[in-house]
Amino acid sequence: MKESFMKIKLQILIYFVMIILFSQSIINAFENKIIFKVDNNIITSLDVENEMRYLMTLNPNLKNLNKDEIIKISKKSLIKEKIKEIEIRKVFVEPKIDEAFLEKLLKNIYFKIGIEDLEDFKSYLKNNNIDYQNVLKKIEIEALWNELIYAKFSSKIKIDEQKLKTNVEKNLNIKKKSYLMSEIFLEVPSTDEIKKIHEEIKQTIKEKGFENAALKYSVSGTANLGGKLNWIEEASLNNTVRKSIENKKINQITEPIAVPGGFLILKINNIKIVETKKNLEEELKKTLKQIKNNQLTQFSNIYFNKVKKDVQINEL
Repeated sequence: MKESFMKIKLQILIYFVMIILFSQSIINAFENKIIFKVDNNIITSLDVENEMRYLMTLNPNLKNLNKDEIIKISKKSLIKEKIKEIEIRKVFVEPKIDEAFLEKLLKNIYFKIGIEDLEDFKSYLKNNNIDYQNVLKKIEIEALWNELIYAKFSSKIKIDEQKLKTNVEKNLNIKKKSYLMSEIFLEVPSTDEIKKIHEEIKQTIKEKGFENAALKYSVSGTANLGGKLNWIEEASLNNTVRKSIENKKINQITEPIAVPGGFLILKINNIKIVETKKNLEEELKKTLKQIKNNQLTQFSNIYFNKVKKDVQINEL
């Protein structure tokens, strides 16, 4: 009788263990569900969770936003990445970036968050539960996208090199101004609509800071880094942008600036003025590169908007 009772008790125990395991399996399956289809590519809830960690690792200030806002930013980031990846695979048969160039791009990212060594960056990612290989993949997608843009639009870059050379010669031995800035690029169809969005952005900047506003609103490739740009010499800026920032001081923000494909809002993070004698050819080469990069960025934004219209995005 006692053995029979123990047998029944054991069966009941096994039954409850199985119920718990089955329930946990259902919960896990439910948690990692498909939430978007971008053409034939899926984005899951786990992808969004990983993207949230990745973005907050690169931009700790993102934690100042509420969870719904962070989720929205993460979804936008993943959809944009999928769209770029789809277009890359249409254009390149075997998309691949040189490892040395990839390391250079990676270095640029961890330098911007105050880390000077690759191993320290890997440890930083590991401590935040971020997969290093996944980070490399993200950087590779962005690099391949830039390569695609260059292949398509480099022939359309317009620079009056004689006029540029004259300007560079004039400024060779005088004080030169450079700006360290952050950007928010908006793809807004009309001037009337920009007024409304600009008010929302100003409120977000006031409450959460410029970096979080860039993450939330910007469609530029710099959004995931809070809109941060490298140092840019004044001479390489177009006249419209130059006039918008020429009287701005550190920490001041511009009004929306109309540029090809949308509007640009800039924050001045730092200004430096250097008085040195420089080599004409080196300065000309450097300035040409900056101007080309600025124009390619504009082409990139315009082309992405065009590609996005042909991609089917379904929220499930």
